[in-house]
Amino acid sequence: MALVPDAAAGLRAVERGATVLQLRNPSATVRAQEREAERLVAASPVPVVVSARVDLALAVGAAGVHLPEHDLPVAGARRLLGRDRLLGRSVHSPAAAREAEEGGADYVVFGPVFPTASHPGREPAGLDALREVVRAVRIPVLAIGGLDPERATACRAAGAGGFAAISHFLADRGPTVRP
Repeated sequence: MALVPDAAAGLRAVERGATVLQLRNPSATVRAQEREAERLVAASPVPVVVSARVDLALAVGAAGVHLPEHDLPVAGARRLLGRDRLLGRSVHSPAAAREAEEGGADYVVFGPVFPTASHPGREPAGLDALREVVRAVRIPVLAIGGLDPERATACRAAGAGGFAAISHFLADRGPTVRP
């Protein structure tokens, strides 16, 4: 999953191997987010989920929504979305992952597993914590935070079903190798 701020970045991320896009630009206005979501949903060959906005995801026909940990309860979002759309939740503990699963989440994103520039000063959880979250739920757990190909491979070995990233897909370099 690639976290992208706009449609152009989303299409670049797909070229570099992203299989799901999360449109995430919290500093943009809702109107700007709507325009980018419409563009991205129309152009993307892979599913697009919208960050934190169930209403926006429904309005633009997105594949689903991804909720921050302390956002709308998953069960409430599931009622609004129905069963046909993806619903993900960011989590920071096994208990939060179980709560998301019980509420109807299709997947959780856990981290940061490693130190990351997107959350400076935040203590990384590490691979052991990732393993605990994976053991706590039956739904896929995506690792996030400070990932490169080697670290993504280590997260997969720890049980993660995949990974979510920003710089892995958007850094100014050639195509990525899928771990």
